Amino acid sequence: MTHDPLDLIGTLIGKARAAGADAADAVYMARTSHAVQVRNGRTEDLERSETTDLGLRVFVGRRSAIVSATGLDPERFDQLVEQGLAMARVVPEDPHSGLSPQAESGFLDAAGLDLLDPAQPGTAELLGRARAAEDAAMAVTGVTNSNGGSASAGLSEIVLMTSAGFSGRYARSSHSVSASVLAGQGTGMQRDYDFHATVHLHDLDDPAVIGRSAGERAVARLNPTRPRTGTLPVVFDPRVSSSLLGHLAGAVNGSAIARGTSFLKDRMGQRIMPAGVHILDDPTRPRGLTAHPFDGEGARTGELVIVEDGILRNWALDSRSARQIGLPGNGRASRGASAPPSPSLGSLYARPGAPTPEELMADITEGLYITEMMGSAINGLTGDYSRGAAGFMIRNGVLAEPVAELTVAGNLNDMFARLILASDLEFRRGINAPTIRIDDMMIAGS
Repeated sequence: MTHDPLDLIGTLIGKARAAGADAADAVYMARTSHAVQVRNGRTEDLERSETTDLGLRVFVGRRSAIVSATGLDPERFDQLVEQGLAMARVVPEDPHSGLSPQAESGFLDAAGLDLLDPAQPGTAELLGRARAAEDAAMAVTGVTNSNGGSASAGLSEIVLMTSAGFSGRYARSSHSVSASVLAGQGTGMQRDYDFHATVHLHDLDDPAVIGRSAGERAVARLNPTRPRTGTLPVVFDPRVSSSLLGHLAGAVNGSAIARGTSFLKDRMGQRIMPAGVHILDDPTRPRGLTAHPFDGEGARTGELVIVEDGILRNWALDSRSARQIGLPGNGRASRGASAPPSPSLGSLYARPGAPTPEELMADITEGLYITEMMGSAINGLTGDYSRGAAGFMIRNGVLAEPVAELTVAGNLNDMFARLILASDLEFRRGINAPTIRIDDMMIAGS
């Protein structure tokens, strides 16, 4: 007989309370994934996986422990509870532990978020998509080899329950297509790719469009030079500009603030970006890749303003970091089955600015347009920033020759204070930003 996961984890929590837990919560995570890859016209990889994870967190006073299992077997519940309570009784007390007081009471689902597409393509359809992407990439003049075309589809389900009366569940579908190819010959080869992922199949880009883009990007990178070492304006393509928001997310993470290890720890209520810049986290955007109706502790999600008109307004807080700082939580807890909740901003975006990307670059006599970044030397305490990069020179306001083997450096405090946003925001990732310009960055090249 098949049992509803919601009923089963309710049974598990009941057993934990009956055995002596003062409070408990449990999370169930199931995922089915179907992925294919082709290379040079041949099927290279077929993969189908099904995973199920169960996590139980128990509280004994101010002590807590987590136990997990890779299945939802009621016959193991007593053992899980016994293990969890035994661990909780011997760990040190944590004065900030406990269930989230912001958790909803009652049941919550993903109504209105439109996260589930019933379309589940089979192997033949996925292979057709992957081949179409690779064929389009290989048809671009100058492309000489393939790293492969890929396509996937998946379905995930999250169920969460607490002993304080919250229960919730949601499911999300996923579809993706990608291509990666090489252009040129020998040591002069250059690689590039393109990729698209969506919740609904209808929203997925045509595989041929993705493949052609990958091919054209690879060819455009042929015969790169190294820019001169010096100070230049830098423009970040949307493929990499979202990484700047990722660094912001780390700096406003409640755990880092509570530890005092963020370069923004004393900047709440102060201007950290130019006027007109708005950065928000919104897990409730319909069909969002990372959309979810409740967080990892059962708190209802909603739009959270991180930067308002350039002013820092909020930290990302789960219940523990909120207690440490002395603020209410704001529904930003993320968790897995075997680890405690922690703060996270997975749906961050920057509202677009006024200038088009072309207008953003128009007055740059000499600068850099970055399309790829690699490596990372980011100091979360000081904000010092250094990353490897590749892209194109900007000369007299337009893109010019490709460049590679360079390093871009600065300090995130200064970079945030000078950034300029273009108008080309698209929601194609979990964290999204338009083209971003930052002047006076240090470039290490030739």
